Amino acid sequence: MKYIKFLFVGILFGIVMTKAELVSWYRIQEMFLFDSFHMYGVITTAVVLGAIITTIIKRKQLRTIEGGQIELKPKHFSIPRYLFGGIIFGLGWALVGLCPGSMYILLGHGMGVIAITILSALAGTLVYGLLRPKLPH
Repeated sequence: MKYIKFLFVGILFGIVMTKAELVSWYRIQEMFLFDSFHMYGVITTAVVLGAIITTIIKRKQLRTIEGGQIELKPKHFSIPRYLFGGIIFGLGWALVGLCPGSMYILLGHGMGVIAITILSALAGTLVYGLLRPKLPH
């Protein structure tokens, strides 16, 4: 019962993503064909807001709802690592026409066939988890 708040946040997330047409295959296709600014505008807005909110969290030393400290550890930036990961993510996004969040939203809309895509994404994550110790990081 204590996780009910996450259910409501997920439902709100799904409503916002649907109303903003971010789960539309056509919008995603427009983005990859450079035919529309819609998706780029949303992504840019999310990145800018994320940077602003992260800065506020660091400066004001905000805490979690339970009162715990929020730890934002610095990440080592490795161009090959992020380039390779971005290419794989982008190819999957272009191939399927959905980002991971959109898959669950479409499942919630009753599109059961998307379960195959979700299971494939989970299998890919499992394979990565098994191979991770052997990969260069």
